[in-house]
Amino acid sequence: MTDTAASARPPVAARDPRPRRHHGDEFADPYEWMRAKDDARVTAHLEAENAYTDARTAHLEPLREQIFQEIKGRTRETDLSVPTRRGDWWYFSRTVEGQQYGIHCRAPIADPTNWTPPEPTEGETLPGEQVLLDGNLEADGEEFFSLGTFEVSNDARLLLYGVDTDGDERYTLRVRNLDTGETLPDVIDGTFAGASLSPDGRFIVYSTVDDAWRPDTVWLHELGTPTASDQKLFHEPDEKYWVGAGFTRSDRFLVIGLGSSITSEEWLVPADDLRAEPRVVWPRQEGVEYDSEHAIVDGEDVLYILHNDGALDFELVRVPASDPRASREIVIAHQPGQRLLGVSTFRDWGVVGYRRDGIARIGMLDYATSDVREIAFDEPLYSVGTAGNPEWAPPLLRLGYGSFVTPSTVYDYDPATGDLQLRKQQPVLGGYDAADYAQARVWATAHDGVRIPISLVWKRSFGEMGENPRPVHLYGYGSYEHSIEPAFSIARLSELDRGVVFAVAHVRGGGEMGRQWYEDGKLLAKRNTFTDFVDCARHLVDGGYTTPATLVAEGGSAGGLLMGAVANLAPELFAGIVADVPFVDALTTILDPSLPLTVIEWDEWGDPLHDPEVYAYMKSYSPYENVRDGVAYPRILAVTSFNDTRVLYVEPAKWVARLRDVGADALLKCEMVAGHGGVSGRYNAWRERAFELAWLLDVLDLA
Repeated sequence: MTDTAASARPPVAARDPRPRRHHGDEFADPYEWMRAKDDARVTAHLEAENAYTDARTAHLEPLREQIFQEIKGRTRETDLSVPTRRGDWWYFSRTVEGQQYGIHCRAPIADPTNWTPPEPTEGETLPGEQVLLDGNLEADGEEFFSLGTFEVSNDARLLLYGVDTDGDERYTLRVRNLDTGETLPDVIDGTFAGASLSPDGRFIVYSTVDDAWRPDTVWLHELGTPTASDQKLFHEPDEKYWVGAGFTRSDRFLVIGLGSSITSEEWLVPADDLRAEPRVVWPRQEGVEYDSEHAIVDGEDVLYILHNDGALDFELVRVPASDPRASREIVIAHQPGQRLLGVSTFRDWGVVGYRRDGIARIGMLDYATSDVREIAFDEPLYSVGTAGNPEWAPPLLRLGYGSFVTPSTVYDYDPATGDLQLRKQQPVLGGYDAADYAQARVWATAHDGVRIPISLVWKRSFGEMGENPRPVHLYGYGSYEHSIEPAFSIARLSELDRGVVFAVAHVRGGGEMGRQWYEDGKLLAKRNTFTDFVDCARHLVDGGYTTPATLVAEGGSAGGLLMGAVANLAPELFAGIVADVPFVDALTTILDPSLPLTVIEWDEWGDPLHDPEVYAYMKSYSPYENVRDGVAYPRILAVTSFNDTRVLYVEPAKWVARLRDVGADALLKCEMVAGHGGVSGRYNAWRERAFELAWLLDVLDLA
């Protein structure tokens, strides 16, 4: 650290205690005043925090620039995605060196019988290529740009797209005539992501949000008519449920889906009669989740429904679409330990996603026999899923594949032969060789005897794991049954090539090991998430993989809650902690039903507003309220966004102020025009990651 950085003084946040009283407990919150987003004091404080962070990290600017150039230098900046066939066109996107955003294009199909996508060389365009939307032109003059909807009509004449220029995940929908380039007068403001054009191209189906920013209403807009006359297709008054809608791949039905964390319900509307009354598939039943897909088997419209009614890890059944509550034909029976994740239906076969032994897998479903043929891969750790399959009757299935050491790869799978046809692997410039790196899985033992998987990736030239202590970057999440997959990262190479081992602690609360894994890390079992992470860190230290002086932890959003909790539980185990958009003032947020997402979140965390046991339990782990005096905290970097609607900026701002009260070395970086996903634009994102990695390497004494 330079003398200038060492002499920089942190902002001192004003203490203005606001009492909070629940269930006989009173908490005087000194920094709750920061929640007033429009208060000039708040903006001034955040700007002062940014200035302090800039001063404290100024000495890392050369390293940040070096890492940014490494990311940039390994990336083919001018590139083309693998074209996806839909109708009479190949659809794809381009990136161009020096430009932040993708350019969405299409080219006509020359031979309808040929499903092999074209492969133009760098700088070439395809015959008849047409630019549909250039993100760089759309973003001109904006500090933030994000697409929430991008869809072409079945007749290939119209483009529906939705743009967010603030980062608050509220999109303005527009329609472009692709024959003339004209933008139609139909403009719909304030929509949620994921709008759709009807199969006949006459209507837009979109969702809007309530005052708590919960998607609660589905609308039908007829092109060429005023938005004031849009028809309300569905409204969900229960604050626990989100609502969305989309068309089946077969184009036979509009599916209106609503769900909480533990309960779901779907309604069908005939795609050729969108003003008809929606018809429920299965009435909601507390604790039962399901998802339906339409297929045609032996000439009959059927629904394949994945559900957990009496099946913890889910089962797959088939029912008549005309009477979904009729007798269920079991297609894939419940198998404890094999978590069924989803089903996609096509005209001739289905695709089933499932997780076994902590690895996501893909299998082909035979409609006639209900047999599932797994698509096999050789690596011990990998991730795979379907991607880019809009057609109802394709002869090939598009897959995305990768691992910690294998760059993102696109395959076309031939169900008739079982062959995988390589279409493209993410280019990694600069002589990357996967053989120079290794990945493995080890197991830690938790306090209650449960074995917790830890995934590791490292560069072989620094020695094999366990030979000597190494710097380790330990990542964790552990909420919402979300699994951290073994995925490749170009940016990660900048730390691996400096000798850092990247590790993922697959703690309870995630979904890596099945539904019970999730259940054992939520509600009144949430502490397992935090203690699992601590036990994983201890395993790496006790096993000689690393030392507390060379161990840095990272997590974002709900994983940021994990970071705040482990900082309080075991500060001695970590040299530093990176917390991205961290949910560190959890109790305050979950107590306020007027805030975005709060009521929905009660299924995940519990309801502390009405349940004193939940209140006491959450108060026992909420990071902000459990910062302790007399503790030597690790160095902490908290990164947030002013316009984040999922985890408000106020949470990390309050947390950092409280950490400073007890002498912790904590930095706050607040993006003033961004949302939950951070800054927009690929170069901006690379610089943001370079900032975090430079700080991390500085903590590990590798700067």
